[in-house]
Amino acid sequence: MSRRHPFLLLVLARMRELMREPEVVFWVFIFPILLAVGLGIAFRNKPPDEIVVGVVDTAGSGPILAALTPAGGFAVEAVSAPEAAKRLRLGKVSLVVVPGARYEYRYDPTRPDSVLARQKVHDALQRAAGRADPIEVTETLITEPGARYIDFLIPGLLGMNIMSGGMWGVGFLLVDMRTRKLLKRLIATPMRRSDFLGAIMTSRILLVLAEMVLLLVFGRVIFHLVIQGSLWTITLLAILGAFVFAGLGLLVASRTARIETASGLMNLVMLPMFVFSGIFFSSDRFPAAVRPFVKALPLTALNDALRAAILEGADLPSQIGRILVMLAWGVLAFVVALRIFRWN
Repeated sequence: MSRRHPFLLLVLARMRELMREPEVVFWVFIFPILLAVGLGIAFRNKPPDEIVVGVVDTAGSGPILAALTPAGGFAVEAVSAPEAAKRLRLGKVSLVVVPGARYEYRYDPTRPDSVLARQKVHDALQRAAGRADPIEVTETLITEPGARYIDFLIPGLLGMNIMSGGMWGVGFLLVDMRTRKLLKRLIATPMRRSDFLGAIMTSRILLVLAEMVLLLVFGRVIFHLVIQGSLWTITLLAILGAFVFAGLGLLVASRTARIETASGLMNLVMLPMFVFSGIFFSSDRFPAAVRPFVKALPLTALNDALRAAILEGADLPSQIGRILVMLAWGVLAFVVALRIFRWN
């Protein structure tokens, strides 16, 4: 009991300190909700956007304008050739059609909307010219919960906040205490280094649990998020993620004495994961040559594990590879941070 008592007191003191900081409440609880609302509205279920097409205004533009009707999902603009080129360059139209003996399509193949517009416009013009499909097809639109962008997004937001909270909530705190000479005063106390650092990490984990519950409940109530997996599995994954990034935050701040240096180091660690780890889009979009690097990042493992648990109902044994990746990062970071940590 004598060894646990100081640790529990340190955890309690840290939690009270956090609750007295309004910015902590905002970034931990309010910001992820605002982000989910904004992106959920932007990518909500809605009818397909109109395909904006520019048609060069010449003698042969009439049949094209008649074929590309608003009922077919097109917004057509008849403009001069220079204006059409300008609008295509600025992204105001997805495709330019030039009438003639042969229709000419002008578009940027690197823009997905342009490629889609080319296919849709070509199909509409061929049908207007009398083409008939030899095979009849039907379309089934899938918009139920589990297949929407917001379902993909919420686990990514949870992983992102676990990373940001662990890095900034732990790393920035230690550097700030070192800058204000608070850590130096603790050297004279009988407090164990492991108790002190463990209490900081534990308080971070407790905040993660509250944040996880809030975000999942919000997603369920507002966006009808369907949680396929066990809440126990999701909770353990979130705790493991909090341990990993709290350990990385400790490592970054273990010897850093300046706020500017700590900020640079934490951004250096987090930036690759913001880009590569699949917060807002799948990490599988990257080339095969870089995927091993992407899969080895702790945030990629956490995001993939959370999505598998929430959206697919995956249990812990089925995700042992991702768990081992996170454990390796967390244990290594905490052990190294504990060895090199200095009070001043």
